[in-house]
Amino acid sequence: MIRFEDVSVTYDGAPGPTVQRVGFDVPEGELVLLAGPSGVGKSTVLGAVSGLVPHFTGGTLRGRVTVAGRDTRTHKPRELAGVVGTVGQDPLAHFVTDTVEDELAYGMESLGLAPEVMRRRVEETLDLLGLAGLRDRPLATLSGGQRQRVAIGSVLTPHPQVLVLDEPTSALDPAAAEEVLAVLQRLVHDLGTTVLMAEHRLERVIQYADRVVLLPGPGEPPVAGTPAEVMAVSPVFPPVVDLGRLAGWSPLPLTVRDARRRAGDLRERLAAHAAGGTRASAAAATPGTAAPRGGAADRCGPAPLRGASRRGSRHLFRRRPTPAPEPPRTLVAETRSLSVRRARVDALRHVDLTVAPGETIALMGRNGAGKSTLLGSLVGLVTPTSGTVTVGGASPHRTTPRDLVRRVGLVPQDPRDLLYADTVADECAAADRDAAAEPGTCRTLVSELLPGITDDTHPRDLSEGQCLALALAVVLTARPPLLLLDEPTRGLDYAAKARLVTVLRGLAAEGHAIVLATHDVELAAEIAHRVVLLAEGEVIADGPTAQIVVSSPSFAPQVTKILAPQQWLTVAQVREALG
Repeated sequence: MIRFEDVSVTYDGAPGPTVQRVGFDVPEGELVLLAGPSGVGKSTVLGAVSGLVPHFTGGTLRGRVTVAGRDTRTHKPRELAGVVGTVGQDPLAHFVTDTVEDELAYGMESLGLAPEVMRRRVEETLDLLGLAGLRDRPLATLSGGQRQRVAIGSVLTPHPQVLVLDEPTSALDPAAAEEVLAVLQRLVHDLGTTVLMAEHRLERVIQYADRVVLLPGPGEPPVAGTPAEVMAVSPVFPPVVDLGRLAGWSPLPLTVRDARRRAGDLRERLAAHAAGGTRASAAAATPGTAAPRGGAADRCGPAPLRGASRRGSRHLFRRRPTPAPEPPRTLVAETRSLSVRRARVDALRHVDLTVAPGETIALMGRNGAGKSTLLGSLVGLVTPTSGTVTVGGASPHRTTPRDLVRRVGLVPQDPRDLLYADTVADECAAADRDAAAEPGTCRTLVSELLPGITDDTHPRDLSEGQCLALALAVVLTARPPLLLLDEPTRGLDYAAKARLVTVLRGLAAEGHAIVLATHDVELAAEIAHRVVLLAEGEVIADGPTAQIVVSSPSFAPQVTKILAPQQWLTVAQVREALG
């Protein structure tokens, strides 16, 4: 169905090809995963399938790409629209109507389908993607994850033979991601639709893939094979594969179910380690972080009483001296009974939240739960309907931007909103000036987060992950006491995410408070001291990370699911425990 024959793409002004010597086939009715580190050209490969590369992006394409027998060099994107449906990394940039239902119908209108066919397909798609309750909602009022589902639905309604998706689950909560992937699997199995998908969150998608095409590095030829074959040599891999490598399992497991079946010996080794008295501290604190709120006992609850005698148990009921009151904590930010109503929707309802220096908090919950609205309230972009918001002793929505930038910084879901200069060097120089920082401060941060970005690169030529790294560096240049991040790992590969975690841990250790809204359960397990769960604009849980995520089937990381009932969060914890 899709064939790449020795394809190379070189963009105008680029020093060399973005991708070269790419050759692979995607048979009809298969789901093929395109994997690789950030910036290796995955989006370019996807764009070549739909004809957007080079007809829209410019540049030179050498070699040949055919889709259903059509050569993309001679068939422009509009001529391939009935065959290929494409969902990019930024769904909002692709919307052409105002409401959900109109957007779902637009593609069919362009193809001239009959009204009765359009109506039936719209209803089917609304049900498939859980969008029925949003059918009349303006697109501008949707959360990032809701927009992603609408974008996927808009290309499903014309029933294309080929679906091309770039990071389709990056903005979705775990349950919504499973729903979307289940729909894609149903299209592949029941309708014979061919799917080519790029995704960094391999833990979500690897088990659905029939084959994997790996782009190992910039300009390197691809490696294709079964998921197990490719994961054995891939520089990017999900936690389940990382744990399998650590345990020496062969073949490597790709799903939690497979790993659980083989984890008996590993659980015994870890249980022996726990009996030595060190497991509690390993599972209680995120490796490499200093928890600002109490110690291991605070995180995992009181230690169990083993073999307590009657005499010992009586001591539990003796009057204990009243502990001295703790000094009041200094707070970086606080909300009290915060409520926000937007477009007749209660986005937040009576939210109480405290943020202390050095604390990292993960806001989690379904799409549309109010996470981005809460971040917007903390940075002054959203005015409270009732209640109060205090950041650094001031009300953000009443503080001038010049003063606010030194109190709080926000990296939004679309990092391009912060970028306006013509080159990376100009962006960094402007950030240094705005923050009154030493020249080169921003550029150093960019190099730490995502090496390989040159000074003369235009921000619009960067991948989603590279844009995020640049925007984060711009915000961090001012070293604000409170840093807010909205889906910070969207578009990042595992190596880039690890670099981000290192930077954020360093900031937390220096006393910066960090609040991040994320659907990335692995990130929350890796870095967060606290997890706050939101649902329908309300806080439904607020506590230590281990306590919250271990008890949640939706938000538990892979390692927790594999090694349950033992409470391990990350592969790093297991590796440290095994010595």
